[in-house]
Parts: sequence; C-alpha cells; structure tokens
Amino acid sequence: MLQLSNISFSYINRPVLQNVSCEFTLGKIIGVVGENGTGKSTLLKLITGILRPTKGDITLDGKRVTRTTAANIAFLPDIDLFYEFYTVEQLFRFYETQFADFSYEKASIVGEFLQIERGRKLRQLSKGQRGRVKMAATLGREVPFYVMDEPFAGLDPMVKDSLIKGLIRFTDMETQTIILSTHELYEVEPILDEVLLLQGGRIVAHEQLEVIRDEHNQDAVQWMKALHKERMN
Repeated sequence: MLQLSNISFSYINRPVLQNVSCEFTLGKIIGVVGENGTGKSTLLKLITGILRPTKGDITLDGKRVTRTTAANIAFLPDIDLFYEFYTVEQLFRFYETQFADFSYEKASIVGEFLQIERGRKLRQLSKGQRGRVKMAATLGREVPFYVMDEPFAGLDPMVKDSLIKGLIRFTDMETQTIILSTHELYEVEPILDEVLLLQGGRIVAHEQLEVIRDEHNQDAVQWMKALHKERMN
C-alpha cells in the first residue's frame, strides 16, 4: 500500500500542496485530475521520491518513500529525458543496466505491440512515437506501482488509443496499480477504477468510478465539473 499522510509541499514559500492524505492499494487504475496549477505533477513527483514533502509522510508498505525505496515505483514523466542519439534498442538496453526490475523481453513485446521501430534513433521520432517509447520503457519495469504524468497529452487519437490498450494489456491488475494524471478524462474514464480530484493544492474528492456512476448518476467529467462549480460558489 502507498500511503500519504498530511502531505504539504512548497516551492520557495509558495504553497503547492496542503494537508494531502490518501492511500493507493494494488489492483487499481487511478486518475489524478484537476486544473493546471493544482499540484498534480508535484504530487506524482512526491510519490516517486523525486521531491520530498515539506511536511507529512509518504510510505510504501510502511517504509518512508525516498529515492531509494521508490525503486518499486516506475515513473513516466510528462517530458522525456532520453539521450537523443540512442536508438530505441539502445534505450531498452540502457534501462536494463539501470533497473534490476527491468525486463528487456517485456519492453520489446510492448514495443512490438505499440509498433515501435527499435532501430531508429530517438531524435528521428515524432512526439507520438516518443510517447510510445516512453510507455514501453516504463511498462518494461516489473513493479507494483506505475506513476504516469500526462502520458496522453498532445498525442493524436490513434496514439492515445494504442497507449490505453497497452496499459490494459501489459499491466497485471491483481498485483500492480497505475496512478496517472490526465487532462484526457473523458477518453481515459473507461479504464479508471478511481478518480482523485485536486483543487487549490488540496484533495477535493477521491472516489470510485462505480460510486460516481451508480450513486451520483454522472460520468467522471460531469462529477468533476459539479464539484468544481460547488466549491467556486
């Protein structure tokens, strides 16, 4: 279990997140949503140990999350920091040397499913193709938690569709969880189990999709807009 307890974070005395508490169990796909500037990316970087909270604790199976303990969490950032001169094949081999949990075989299978040309250099690839490469490299790691920051942003519908299918096909939903931030809630909603809504650096709601549909009689977008409007009044 991944647990956040009263987390706050500030950039040079500017509050970004305030008193955030939540928990993530295995076997879920969770969407982190909210307007720009609400702290979505910061929250994900805290979860992965890239940033340290100003206050509060983040624990994974009872152990405080640091860059070391976050080895059980695979992070897909909103930008890629790959070496431009690498081929996709070389990138996979590089990941193999960096992460003990990386499966070259799995990354290759995901890459084939996503129609990635492994012999091409990264600088020769389009944004959509690089998005596919990031996804394959991330899913190549066999970890309990995948954390993804806007994995579908700026991509055309065909690429988004293939990436979403890849998430479902190559994740074991009994032993693994995906936490992803997204502005593409309408398109991603069919695969989500839960939605966490951030507003003003705080968690406004953390709800199961089943409850949103059955009890609120809304889809996730309607639910999010209604909560936002309620808080603005």
